[in-house]
Amino acid sequence: MSDQKLITLKIDGQSVQAAKGTSILEAAKTVGIRIPYYCYHPGLRAVGSCRMCLVEIEKMPKLQPSCTTPIGEGMVVHTKSPAALRNRQTVLEFLLLNHPLDCPVCDQAGECELQNYYMEHGLYDPRFNEDKRKLKKATPIGPHVMLDQERCILCTRCVRFTRDVSKTGELAVFQRGHKSVIDVFPGKELNNPYSGNVVDICPVGALTDRDFRFQCRVWFLGRTPSICPGCSRGCNIEIHFNERFNPSYHDKRVHRLKPRYNAEVNGYWMCDEGRYAYTVIDAETRLRSPRVRMAAGFAEISWEEAINRVAADLKAVLEKYGPQGVALLASPQMTNEELFFLGRVFRDQLKIANIEFRVPPRKPGYSDDFLITADKNPNTQGAEVLGFSGRGINHLMDACAAGDIHFLYICHHDLSPGLDDIQIGNALGKVDTVVYQGSWDHTTADLAGIQLPAAGYAEKNGTFTNVQGRVQIINAAVPPLGESLPDLDIFSQLAAKLELPAGATSPPDVFSEIGQQVRMLAGMTYQSIGETGRLIR
Repeated sequence: MSDQKLITLKIDGQSVQAAKGTSILEAAKTVGIRIPYYCYHPGLRAVGSCRMCLVEIEKMPKLQPSCTTPIGEGMVVHTKSPAALRNRQTVLEFLLLNHPLDCPVCDQAGECELQNYYMEHGLYDPRFNEDKRKLKKATPIGPHVMLDQERCILCTRCVRFTRDVSKTGELAVFQRGHKSVIDVFPGKELNNPYSGNVVDICPVGALTDRDFRFQCRVWFLGRTPSICPGCSRGCNIEIHFNERFNPSYHDKRVHRLKPRYNAEVNGYWMCDEGRYAYTVIDAETRLRSPRVRMAAGFAEISWEEAINRVAADLKAVLEKYGPQGVALLASPQMTNEELFFLGRVFRDQLKIANIEFRVPPRKPGYSDDFLITADKNPNTQGAEVLGFSGRGINHLMDACAAGDIHFLYICHHDLSPGLDDIQIGNALGKVDTVVYQGSWDHTTADLAGIQLPAAGYAEKNGTFTNVQGRVQIINAAVPPLGESLPDLDIFSQLAAKLELPAGATSPPDVFSEIGQQVRMLAGMTYQSIGETGRLIR
């Protein structure tokens, strides 16, 4: 801002300063003046087609679209003049002429700008007595999106998104004049990696999410800021959870993820891969209680018994074989706080040298030149900064298969995508005690002797460091499922049972210790990270 020329103008009597080239609409936002709009979106090219944001500018004979009109020195703008207010009411009447009376069954209810602006700027006596036009309703146009042409107000946000952002161009305006409709091109479907974003930017209920349809009213949803764990990009998100959740209704706790704006990471967008991965939070495969392997299979045990067993087995191996008989497989799915605490216990206090955190997949993950990265872990960078790089997963598995490792502690990893099942079985079968700590049951968890259920990312607090080196905060939206606990709580219980000095145990306090002891994160605190994150040094 300091390098740009500042323009001074007046908006509704308030003096406003903004950079040259800023639109009136955006300049008004800086002083809390909200101008209504439909076609405008700050992440898309402005087209000024809806005419809802027209304002009165002194010395100009006609109303001007505030989204496309740049500010000028000494400009005097009136956003609530009689002419501007009359225009908004007229635009609303025009848009609602053929709009169906779907509000009671529309998923956009509660988030619909037609509803909101009508209550604020409409409230007119209707003059339209003719039949409303009939168009396509509830038509799937892709795996995630449903189109209702009768609700569409032709703002063209979705068209501009597919043309300019995803660059896939599936959507367009067909026909002309009053017959114009939004639709997909013949023979195509809306099936690009970012298709769910068109639902986010649709200001009405024309584009709805097939996954969310009729699941929950938006006014029942709580919103918690967090970070998507689907890849190393670390897109900023909001977790939308049911504040009135009742398990007896077979309802879902988390209903959807939405992108949260961060200009330095993901802008206004997120990919479908991350968006629809929320279902794993309450998946049937979640581990819900500590379990130990018995002759007839796994049996549930208490946390006290589980921690006692892990601590006893670990002590026995250390006494008999020393630190070289123990190995730790940490995870880049874990937070910085969890990794730091784990490193302090195993590496610094128990002097364990066999530590690894990487399990590279045999098939590289999908990536593109926009948001999606091939690394499907949210905290690889954090694990590297905290010193968890070892000699490779194959070296660790070879040591297990050779009988050199007698106690193996696995955190969160499913080894199958990166290693051959026979190799996994041969290696883990030679280890006296295999402890699996994680959120989901899978092949690797089934090979363990003791299972410790860990909370998922939506159930705990902490920080991830993304591929750019930006440290960002995750927040708990819902409590841990069943008897599962955050990894930090499990590690602190284990440290106490081993009679080791634990130090800080809460995420903010542990992170403060990281800021004091790790050079690249020196001086960082939750307060300094803030909502948009902070780059490591």
